[in-house]
Amino acid sequence: MKTRPVVNFFQVAFVVLVLVAVALLSAIATMHFAIHGAEVQVPALQGMTVADARSQTAGLGLNLDVDNRYYSGDVAAGHILTQSPAAGTVVRREWRVRVAESLGPQKVDVPDTVGSDGRVASLTLRRVGMEVGVTAQLPWSAGVPGTVLAQDPPAHAQGISRPTVNLLVAAPGGETADAFVMPDMVGLPVVTAQAQMAKVGIQTATPTYVPVAVSPVGSGNAPPQTPVKPGSVIAQDPAAGARVEQSTLVKLKVAE
Repeated sequence: MKTRPVVNFFQVAFVVLVLVAVALLSAIATMHFAIHGAEVQVPALQGMTVADARSQTAGLGLNLDVDNRYYSGDVAAGHILTQSPAAGTVVRREWRVRVAESLGPQKVDVPDTVGSDGRVASLTLRRVGMEVGVTAQLPWSAGVPGTVLAQDPPAHAQGISRPTVNLLVAAPGGETADAFVMPDMVGLPVVTAQAQMAKVGIQTATPTYVPVAVSPVGSGNAPPQTPVKPGSVIAQDPAAGARVEQSTLVKLKVAE
């Protein structure tokens, strides 16, 4: 007669444990679906039009940002060149997928802005669909402040990657240069490159000399290749067109 309450207690306890276990499993399943249900795979967007890519990413709950635009002879204008994250990457919804858009082959002729006022140069570039990239100032007592002293890429350049032109602008002679536009040193004798940098107060590291194989003589209709002259710059860091501060140490690779 006295064992019945004990049996009932264990029955009730068992039922409670079962209910708790079911509740925990339900909570875990809910969390699993909540977490993984908010994850999606980034689709392959390269080669698609920006409009189609935006539609596809929006359908997955992702945001599409066009970060850069580049000229390309291989990918039609308005189509995507590159993307980040890569296709197949698992991300959470609302993630931003960044892409670069093709502008198609370069058709615009790069204007000559040297000698013009910086604001006029900006308007000139915009008229042809280009923009000012980096603007740096160089104290130049012989020039009118605000006048463009140099540009990169140069006027009428072909094979440029982006629709931007970096400008070096004259500042009053008494001022300190805030930065410079790195010129293209490739092909120059290393002593000339070092002298150009020293002239504006930029230091160069000890050059790295690299053995360069002699180019084969052209055969048949192929024109002979111009050999690389020993002592000439074959690579540089920072690259041409980059903004260079006074504290930047320029590194040059030179043909041995």
